[in-house]
Amino acid sequence: MRKLFFFLFLSATAIAQQRPNIIYIMSDDHDANAISAYNKTFISTPNIDRIANEGILFSNAFVANSICGPARATILTGQFSHKNGMIDNHTRFDSSKLTMPKVLQAAGYQTAIVGKWHLVSYPTGFDYWKILPGQGLYFDPRFINMKGDTSTYKGYATDIITDEALQWLRDKRDLNKPFMLMLHHKAPHRNFLAPLKYIEQYHTKTYPEPATLYLDTVGHGTAWNKQTMSILNDMKLCSDLKVDPKYLTDIPWLKPDSADIVYYNAIIKRIPEPDRTRIKEIYAERGKIIQQLHPQGKELMKWKYQWYMQDYLACCASIDENVGRVLNYLDSSGLTKNSLVIYTSDQGFYLGQNGWFDKRWMYDVSMRTPLMARWPDHIKAGSRSDELVQNIDFGPTILDIAGAAIPEQMQGVTLKPLLEDPLRKLKRDQLYYHFYEYNADHTVLQHLGIRGKKYKLIYFYTVNEWELYDLEKDPGEQHNLSHLNSYQRILMKMKAELIKLRDQYDDHEPAGELH
Repeated sequence: MRKLFFFLFLSATAIAQQRPNIIYIMSDDHDANAISAYNKTFISTPNIDRIANEGILFSNAFVANSICGPARATILTGQFSHKNGMIDNHTRFDSSKLTMPKVLQAAGYQTAIVGKWHLVSYPTGFDYWKILPGQGLYFDPRFINMKGDTSTYKGYATDIITDEALQWLRDKRDLNKPFMLMLHHKAPHRNFLAPLKYIEQYHTKTYPEPATLYLDTVGHGTAWNKQTMSILNDMKLCSDLKVDPKYLTDIPWLKPDSADIVYYNAIIKRIPEPDRTRIKEIYAERGKIIQQLHPQGKELMKWKYQWYMQDYLACCASIDENVGRVLNYLDSSGLTKNSLVIYTSDQGFYLGQNGWFDKRWMYDVSMRTPLMARWPDHIKAGSRSDELVQNIDFGPTILDIAGAAIPEQMQGVTLKPLLEDPLRKLKRDQLYYHFYEYNADHTVLQHLGIRGKKYKLIYFYTVNEWELYDLEKDPGEQHNLSHLNSYQRILMKMKAELIKLRDQYDDHEPAGELH
């Protein structure tokens, strides 16, 4: 009997180890254009690119609600925001809900999450967790552990999150179980602050300006006119771009308010010496330019755009370095072959298009997200899929790969067939989107819509305004076609599709017919 038990134990262990480990790496606001596998214009990211080069890259991956907390809830639940309850960044996620990690646990996986959580409630469904409170801090970040205790860790957040994840992989996991690790970075979330070595590397670089950087709102709808995400008007020199207040106080139109000054000082004080002194010297170069030129309008925009890109991309470079650390560990520990590695972001991010920063919109820049995956012997190296995929699909895909049943309430579909054969097609013509958070940061009106491969329809329902775009002819989404007679047939067809998907996904807001 003892021999039989031992045999069964070894057999169960062998079967468990045959199931793939899963490492899900997600950054915050990492736009696909800031990954060289997608766009080589701005930055080189060889480690992140390695996942795509040795696996698959998705060129048409999108989110269902382009904002941090809701995106995370969607990934956990496989549901749209109206179903998982996390419609904005101010809602508390219901931790009793059935989630992908809970299903994995029931299927025999060990689960862990390290880094940004941003769902207000504490994680459930994880055997191990260590999370940042709220948005987290770049330098000397605080972490909450499973006992509910909060501690400060010395160093840079991206490095520390990776340190903690690697420590769990090395020392804390059960070697007899397959695992799923969610490694969530804070970077490159605003307010952008990188380690000194990357600030040094990027602060002298100059980046090409997007064609729409100086675009005004003439000819666009109410939503464009109400938004407050303009680099020129809404990105602050002091708290966002780290210009010392002493360079700004005597320039009336650039003078920071007391809250910006407090925030600036709090950020700078967290940087350890001697790095703090050197970083202040670098940022002082910006202040001296402001003092010399007193720039306004287009001239000010030129400077702010370059400084923004320098800081943002320096944060992205730190992420790439740390992705490399994870991949190297998998190689050295013999885990590479039996591990699925996913890299993505919680959404896209504006890098100056339309003169904007941030996300939230259903427009492609913020709705699109990078997505790539590597799984040796299962995903052919250098694969690419152009199918329409969405973050509601991530949870079902992970469960399918783990051999766990996908709960019926999950609204996404598994992408495993695309991983095995990128030429396969999904039974999906349109993606559904709904953004809810208005009376908060950046003042983006509530809207919903559908995105196909050729056309996109957006409905700003609080002001009853429609926008229709031909994505093939107008990928920058500059020309609203909804009022043109020649597009009325397409408009009516897209409206019908929107109503169909709204009903299919059981979304009741706005209620009634869409006119």
